[in-house]
Amino acid sequence: MRPMGKTRRLLSVALGGAALAAALTAPAHAHGQDDDGGDARDSARSAPTWQLTGTGTDARFRGLSAVSRSTAWVAGSKGTVLRTVDGGRDWRNVSPPGAGQLEFRDVRAFDARRAVVLAIGDGEASRVYRTEDGGATWTESFRNTDPKAFYDCLTFFDHRHGLAVGDPVDGKYRILSTADGGRSWKVLPSAGMPAAQPGEAAFAASGQCLVSSGPRDAWLATGGGATARVLHSADRGLTWTAAESTIPAGDPARGVFGLAFRDRRHGIAVGGDYRAGQPSPRAAALTGDGGRDWRPAAGPVAAYRSGVAWLPHSRAAALAVGPTGTDLTTDGGRTWRTVDTGSYDTVDCTPDGGCWAAGEKGRVARLAR
Repeated sequence: MRPMGKTRRLLSVALGGAALAAALTAPAHAHGQDDDGGDARDSARSAPTWQLTGTGTDARFRGLSAVSRSTAWVAGSKGTVLRTVDGGRDWRNVSPPGAGQLEFRDVRAFDARRAVVLAIGDGEASRVYRTEDGGATWTESFRNTDPKAFYDCLTFFDHRHGLAVGDPVDGKYRILSTADGGRSWKVLPSAGMPAAQPGEAAFAASGQCLVSSGPRDAWLATGGGATARVLHSADRGLTWTAAESTIPAGDPARGVFGLAFRDRRHGIAVGGDYRAGQPSPRAAALTGDGGRDWRPAAGPVAAYRSGVAWLPHSRAAALAVGPTGTDLTTDGGRTWRTVDTGSYDTVDCTPDGGCWAAGEKGRVARLAR
């Protein structure tokens, strides 16, 4: 998909950072300013665009983990897991055997061989699988046995330490923890978790309802309650504090769906109302203090957005995706502009300048020249 003509220049300016800049041809310098007042510099005669890749499946991919410009993993409906190591020219079906009835909603890959995938659902439908050989074989490392639990998202701080989050059980969010790369998991004590609001839950829409930055900080996005909140932990999930976002909630279909933090202070939240045709005002927010306080975007995303990612090496640019398009910010999340109208559920970028998006009907795309 190509960005709208009048926004091609805007997208070109936004794609900051040495890795992306080096990948672009015929640069012509332009300047912007990030939320810290710093310069966001990049340029190109022709802007990169989303380039669809052929996955050979109609599965819906809400789980995406980009390793590099060449390597990415996606996880989705019908127990489908795919992997590419050549920039999307070829996708290999590496789905766990016997998983056809499962709904994979999140995946975290450490490299081309090691990855962890999360299946969602009530009771035993919530599972975690791990591979160490590129998906040739899988080990089921967790199966939920609590009929009241329903797991949504997972995140890793490093190659060993990670968390998974489940919807509230007995009034508090359920947190799983691993210290061995996903080989084993344990339920963390709930004493440090604030009480959930009535009707509140996490959305398993993009694999971004639970995210992390650095060795210990994690954030959890919520919706469905009276207010849409973001919970923060600075100790790998043992204790949490809750802050209200400015994204509207008050309905089971509304709230914060995706989070992205470029460091432990600066974050973006996106969401809205996921029902088709429903308005999603004020569906983007930003924080500069680690999530203690959130302020609304002055120019919010155009519609419901489920996924968001910072552009590599940029303090100002990020992409947000949803079923009706892709929005771009070049000022740290204060204002957004639609640059593509293709349908995607999730987005992820890598330090070497690779950005990927995935969604319905087998759609997986890479940001190309």
